[in-house]
Amino acid sequence: METKARKSVAPFYAVAAIWLLYALLFPLYAPLHYALLAAVSAAVFFGVNALCKDAGVVGGTEQAQPKAAEKPKEASTGNAELDKMLKDGRLAIAEMKRLDDNIADPGISADIVRLEQVSQKIFDEVKRDPAKLPKVRRFMDYYLPTTLKLLNSYDRMSAAGVSGENINSTLAKVEGMMRTIVAAFEKQLDALYGAEALDISTDITVLETMMAREGLAGDQPLKAESVPKEDTDIKLEL
Repeated sequence: METKARKSVAPFYAVAAIWLLYALLFPLYAPLHYALLAAVSAAVFFGVNALCKDAGVVGGTEQAQPKAAEKPKEASTGNAELDKMLKDGRLAIAEMKRLDDNIADPGISADIVRLEQVSQKIFDEVKRDPAKLPKVRRFMDYYLPTTLKLLNSYDRMSAAGVSGENINSTLAKVEGMMRTIVAAFEKQLDALYGAEALDISTDITVLETMMAREGLAGDQPLKAESVPKEDTDIKLEL
């Protein structure tokens, strides 16, 4: 907020005092007297006004309004697509927090907290490895905004304070859908680690083979469990 200096009233009091003093000491019955007094008044007015330029000073200390602290700007990663995802992610997390505060139902609130936690882990993982951006495109473009839309509808209807067929039906549908949505978000997070899980499984298989060939595995070599084919897509029936 911009601070504006208050104009001092001292010059007006000074002029009034000059007129009163002049009227007591000198005659005021000719135009020349008024002209002379007007000139003196103008000189006094501008002189006092110059001395009291900043009327916002009280006791020698300026009463300045403190400036609001500017919100720190997020540093760019150098990747425009990643920056957009992270920005949208921050907005989504903030919206989840708002919805959690607004919605009184403890079950829905717990689901929102879980969605917030899983979503943050998804954003953090993609930030760590931007090559995973294509794997979350549908999540960011459809599943996340659609989930927030459903929760906003639930928030508005639950706050309406009216029980009716349409409201009750919609609330029940959203409540029944939340566990499926949470599971879908968790599956999206799990899918981001698919390639790494496959690499680890391959490393274990090669290690077992080499150990068995050189007689280092013993009589009961460990067997790595097979990893199912990677499926990075999540399905959310709305």
